[in-house]
Amino acid sequence: MRLGHRLRHRLARFGMSLLLLAFIAFLAFPIVWLTSTAFKPAGEIGLQNPALLPRQPTLDNFRVAVEENGVLRSAYNTLKISVLSAVLTLLVALPAAYLLARRRSRMNQAVTVWILVSQTFPLILIIVPLFLILGRLGLVNTHAGLVLVYVVWSLPFVLWMLQGYVRGIPVQLEEAAAVDGASPLDILARIILPLLLPGLIATGLYTFVNAWNEFFFALVMLKSPDLVTLQVSLARFRGIEGLARWGPLAAGSLIAIIPTLLVFAVMQRRLVGGVLAGGVKE
Repeated sequence: MRLGHRLRHRLARFGMSLLLLAFIAFLAFPIVWLTSTAFKPAGEIGLQNPALLPRQPTLDNFRVAVEENGVLRSAYNTLKISVLSAVLTLLVALPAAYLLARRRSRMNQAVTVWILVSQTFPLILIIVPLFLILGRLGLVNTHAGLVLVYVVWSLPFVLWMLQGYVRGIPVQLEEAAAVDGASPLDILARIILPLLLPGLIATGLYTFVNAWNEFFFALVMLKSPDLVTLQVSLARFRGIEGLARWGPLAAGSLIAIIPTLLVFAVMQRRLVGGVLAGGVKE
């Protein structure tokens, strides 16, 4: 009886392992194909039956992407905008999330409704009035204007996430620190922030990745070639005949996904811990 139970358990684990490997292969194949295309010469890319691995690897696609299309300059613009957006969003959201989590009132309920409703608006409905407002402020075709848009757009969801993290911190810790004579700033710096670190990392990465991958706002707001982000730059990979240049496009796309892959590889433990800790606790 026990032998049959162990056999079924092992078969189940083996089946789950196979499904997991198949899922990983399914997710990894586009990246493998993209990497292969980035190192292929134009003649191999255009074959009717292309091989998975390049027969004559070349770095010409990366040279074209960097020298002719300015991918590195666009990547720097995107990195600057993404980092500023994440930092400013957290600075604004942290005190607001703390108040939402610790002080219950009708205003808090109204803010919660606003958070939920704001996520339902299609971008196409707000882009025209947003463009007009930023135009009057002189923020069109500037990185500052785009950062402001990303902060406002990400703030509702980040608020929603952070208040869940704050509610996961026992109020008794703050009360004990206050009894011992700690000031509100001391409580925030020495108790709240260390315990909120996984949540701050998770929400910061969410904002960073959203800004890094965003295309629509950047396309509308930025016009100067020296200011465009990486996603907009990749959309302009066209040859003289108007067709996409698949080799340089693949090289540029590979450059675009490397930073996010590195960030997730380095921060995956804290990110998973932050996501698991972010359930809203009443």
